[in-house]
Amino acid sequence: MGHWIRRKLLLPSLKLSLAGLAAGLLGTCSTPPDLLSQIRTLGELRVVTRNSPNAFFSGPDDEPEGPEYELVRRFADDLGVQLRVTLRRQFPDIYGMLKDGHADIAAAALTVPSTPMRGLDFGPVYQRIREHLIYRRGGFKPRSLAEVGNYHLEVAAGSSHARNLREQRSIVPTLAWVENGNTEALDLLQQVADGEIDFTIADSNEFAQARVANPGLDVAFDFAGEQQFAWALSSRDDSLLEEVRRYFARVALRGDLGEIMKRYYGRGENLRFAGAQSVMRHIQGRLPVLRAWFEAAAASVGVDWRLLAAIGYQESKWDPAAASANGAQGIMQLTEISAQRVKVAKRADARASIFGGARYFKHVLEQIPDHVPQPDRTWFALAAYNVGYGHLEDARVLTQQAGRDPDSWQDVREYLPLLAQERWYANAANGYARGWEPVRYVDNVRAYRDLLEWLIPSNIAPPPHIANN
Repeated sequence: MGHWIRRKLLLPSLKLSLAGLAAGLLGTCSTPPDLLSQIRTLGELRVVTRNSPNAFFSGPDDEPEGPEYELVRRFADDLGVQLRVTLRRQFPDIYGMLKDGHADIAAAALTVPSTPMRGLDFGPVYQRIREHLIYRRGGFKPRSLAEVGNYHLEVAAGSSHARNLREQRSIVPTLAWVENGNTEALDLLQQVADGEIDFTIADSNEFAQARVANPGLDVAFDFAGEQQFAWALSSRDDSLLEEVRRYFARVALRGDLGEIMKRYYGRGENLRFAGAQSVMRHIQGRLPVLRAWFEAAAASVGVDWRLLAAIGYQESKWDPAAASANGAQGIMQLTEISAQRVKVAKRADARASIFGGARYFKHVLEQIPDHVPQPDRTWFALAAYNVGYGHLEDARVLTQQAGRDPDSWQDVREYLPLLAQERWYANAANGYARGWEPVRYVDNVRAYRDLLEWLIPSNIAPPPHIANN
């Protein structure tokens, strides 16, 4: 399945003329143009990737996200060409597209092999992954495998972590562990966080993602060695490889690479519940200036203004200048796509952002089936506001398949986090999602709304100097 990214499709006549130009070049030159020249002439970079938290997935606005996507999008922009993305699930299929000439680059969180792969080259290493022994903070922290003793260490069967432990047994003969064939790393990390098992092994990128939802997880120690991620290319022509090397040198020097890694592996600050003192300070200092706009915007879409204000507080702490790493801006943290959808020209304008956020929330709320009862319908809309309606529907399908109620937020919230685990998202219509984020998002918004309802009953008028316009 192919996806055109960012720019519109080339018009058929233009595509034919470009193809004719390429054919002319091939026919008149003594040597055919190299791959990089062909890409620039045809105006298209073909990339194969996979649906994965480390590569490519669909975000809240149904727009593509992921660290690999960000990197290849910027590379295509640097080349001045369109980006065409094709998804493949299996690594042999990904490598096969390169070898068959159906893709120019494979950017799929690929590990650089210890021995060369025939017909393939790998670009510069852009991420290094370590293996951690993970424990729950406050519990026993071993300093080596020799200290694991009779504690419960569990890993996924068939994983690189299980192979690592088997190799370590020659050094620690008494080492014992459980290999679970019905789970994966994120499941096991959750079990450590819940106190069901004592330890597991996780890659550093998996741990970074899991720690957002479970800040009590921590690293006991690192194993020796590391995995290295890089793009793969066909070895038939090194012109594109040389340009890839120059590109990674540029993004490293500009700080773009670190920014992308932080965005996807250092998330979570915006999901932490603000302390009571901070909330009270902002209610007293920031809310009075904005309250009339929240009230008017909420009335225009038929919701309680304190719910809308709670969404705004979760998004930006009511800061009109707030901006996130993914490009969202303003009090309601509208992305460029969502702002266009609700006709907001200046996202940093407080009033425009609040009214635009209200319209966007109504748009999301109207997607929730009418038969879903309140207040669950509102909680579903909040979850979709955060993660996207398609991912919410995937979670409702999982909930129904498990024999639970897909119209109950209390049931669906248990299945949303499963969308971060490959054995579940691989068969979901919309693929991978950071499913724990909407759960925490809804909890936070509900708590802020409850606080506002307690502090500001509906019969209390705003200060007289605030204009309702």
